[in-house]
Amino acid sequence: MSSNPLFQPFTLGTLDLPTRVVMAPMTRTFCPGGVPHDGVVEYYRRRAAAGVGLIITEGTTVGHKAANGYPNVPRFYGEDALAGWKRVVEAVHAEGGRIVPQLWHVGSVRRLGTEPDASVPGHGPSGKDKDGKVVVHGMSHDDIREVIAAFAQAARDAQAIGMDGVEIHGAHGYLIDQFFWEASNRRDDEYGGDLAGRSRFAIELIQAVRAAVGPDFPIIFRFSQWKQQDYNARLVQTPQALAAFLKPLSEAGVDIFHCSTRRFWEPEFDGSELNLAGWTRQLTGKPTITVGSVGLDGEFLQFMVDTDKVAKPASLEGLLRRLQAEEFDLVAVGRALLVDAQWAQKVREGREADVLPFSREALTTLA
Repeated sequence: MSSNPLFQPFTLGTLDLPTRVVMAPMTRTFCPGGVPHDGVVEYYRRRAAAGVGLIITEGTTVGHKAANGYPNVPRFYGEDALAGWKRVVEAVHAEGGRIVPQLWHVGSVRRLGTEPDASVPGHGPSGKDKDGKVVVHGMSHDDIREVIAAFAQAARDAQAIGMDGVEIHGAHGYLIDQFFWEASNRRDDEYGGDLAGRSRFAIELIQAVRAAVGPDFPIIFRFSQWKQQDYNARLVQTPQALAAFLKPLSEAGVDIFHCSTRRFWEPEFDGSELNLAGWTRQLTGKPTITVGSVGLDGEFLQFMVDTDKVAKPASLEGLLRRLQAEEFDLVAVGRALLVDAQWAQKVREGREADVLPFSREALTTLA
């Protein structure tokens, strides 16, 4: 199967991947106290052993008091959590894989009562009060500097424990993404206004991460047009607007763009079959990761509505054709890899029919 483009190597600077298969970041909430344990080590090791070239970890919170929004999410700060992640890195490397942490701050979606400090409200570009209580703290300039510093420190720590790069989570309605949107960013200072102003926070954050890790440590930036709060949303409507949005992020230090879509086969703009990753690669000249219902015949949202639904293996023919044509460089696989650690090996051996089906029940275990 050496002709299968999924299993061709990929090299970018110091990032040397044995295959083009990427494990997409998927929140699992199996880390009590925020510390990766033996089960987490094995979860990632098994997938590297079966041929995943690059693992992007589940979202890991940076060291800021309001970064976390959910119970049992792993931290990427503190000696205990970093020691746990170092064990994950060593296990993945022993199997020939590469791994990067997804660095995450949930922003305003954090709710009062969330660990580690239940009294801390969500932080966002703009504040919100409800029933006389602050439910979202509008970030001051000092808050912005603190969050940027937390991301930079997390990147330093990733480099120190042997990670192969970092992914910055700038998608899906979380903090960085909240700054991009006019509806959630009502600031009238340099971090608000038009999209260029609303992008300033992300640009400064990427610049700080780049300064922290030096010129050769890979930085991946994940972004999306759609939001968890609105699946039909579009941050930009044209290729020209997308180019204007991406150029400053690219210049700030992004090496690879991870272009989050719900269905990888859907065109991003009228008049072209290119998806978001295809347009991003063409406009920036940077490598891109495509993602969205790869390998399965149903998308994730359906399983939140119809809990009895089962997704079966789907043809990869169209995906492989587009990868071969260099529309994008890497392919992130989510639920298919979550339920079946052997997915990459089965695909490589032409055993797609043996891939395990996905149902919501798979989310309850760390298999």
